[in-house]
Amino acid sequence: MLSIELSQDIEKRLNDLSKQTGKTTDFYVREAIIEHLEDLEDYYLAELRLKSNVPSINIEQVEKELGLAN
Repeated sequence: MLSIELSQDIEKRLNDLSKQTGKTTDFYVREAIIEHLEDLEDYYLAELRLKSNVPSINIEQVEKELGLAN
């Protein structure tokens, strides 16, 4: 169970969409979360990695290690 507060504008848009399509507002909220969760994970995990000072590897090194370099 999840509880979130939405602005009146967003709630109205969700309700209007729900009425027009016959799908629940929960359906659309779930779809929005699923659609954007991977992007959020990538962004915040990348941000954490940058802050951790872990050395990076350039693309040429990756290709060489995988045997893809010419």
